[in-house]
Amino acid sequence: MHNNLSWQYNEFKQVGKDYTRQEEVDVYDSTHSDFRDVEKENEAILKAINLKKSDVIIDFGSGTGAFAIQAASRCTKVIAVDVSEPMIHFAQTKVEKSGRTNIEFFHAGFLTYQHEDEPVDTIVTSLAFHHLPDFWKGLALQRMFRMLKQGGTLFLRDVVIGTESPVETIQSFIDQQEVAGGDFLREDAEQHFGEEFSTYDWIMEGLLERTGFAIENKEMNDGVFATYLCKKK
Repeated sequence: MHNNLSWQYNEFKQVGKDYTRQEEVDVYDSTHSDFRDVEKENEAILKAINLKKSDVIIDFGSGTGAFAIQAASRCTKVIAVDVSEPMIHFAQTKVEKSGRTNIEFFHAGFLTYQHEDEPVDTIVTSLAFHHLPDFWKGLALQRMFRMLKQGGTLFLRDVVIGTESPVETIQSFIDQQEVAGGDFLREDAEQHFGEEFSTYDWIMEGLLERTGFAIENKEMNDGVFATYLCKKK
């Protein structure tokens, strides 16, 4: 990644929901619980990546810290990275209450986090990559590739759009969100697809493979959630 580009994308500028606003951070866990079982999702991630006690992991877009806390009980260290300072402070409070001492927080993102230590075993990012436009996704993947050990794992989950009836699929998801959480979740979904940078599945797969990742498993859920389990070749 080239440093100090005058035209580098500002990943600290919020798109969609503004998670620099404390009121958005405060309701994040409760509103997402209306349509997600976050603990179950995190357990599935931990099973998929086969986390070992000796592993060091980077969590990009660590949010309120739910995954970092669950992962920290099963590995040596979690590096939690997020562009929102209120999110980091909220997560740090949760970590203090949990008693975990092996989570390190960084106020940074995919393009700005500087990894000074040895390459890590695993990188996880869940529902955060859509904050970057596609060109910058490609550069972010190159950076993550360099942060991983040879044979290391990348687990990427994001809102991704299939090629078959994409408009109908998105509208169906928005309708489901309204049923699950009323106007709040409907407007949240509409804002996501209107303002954020979710991309087609074939673009995401191409970005991963051209970076040098081998996609070992891919899953699509609810038409708009894609999960990629990848290895650094």
